[in-house]
Amino acid sequence: MTTEPYVPETLIRADVDALSGVSVIEFGTNWCGHCNAAQPLIEEVIAEYPHVRRLKIEDGSGRRLGRSFRVKLWPTLVFMRDGEEVARLVRPTKVSYIEEAFEVLVQQG
Repeated sequence: MTTEPYVPETLIRADVDALSGVSVIEFGTNWCGHCNAAQPLIEEVIAEYPHVRRLKIEDGSGRRLGRSFRVKLWPTLVFMRDGEEVARLVRPTKVSYIEEAFEVLVQQG
């Protein structure tokens, strides 16, 4: 299974806050062992939610978007509905944790 890489940040916090609908912002790096270990779990669940926007943002020192979300460990998944955070997962290790966060995300707000 090949996953999309984390991409350098091109968005600012105001852009993310203005997103409509449901989104998952995933912060991490392509070389992070925890990020790579979590990818099969995330891919398994996200395949069931094709309508959810997924943004994989490369994080690190001096990256403002990650700091605005107080990201400290990778991967961090921030689940957002219409620009508001509704759930967060840090270093998910079980599919069930990811499924629960997606269920919170897609529930009618």
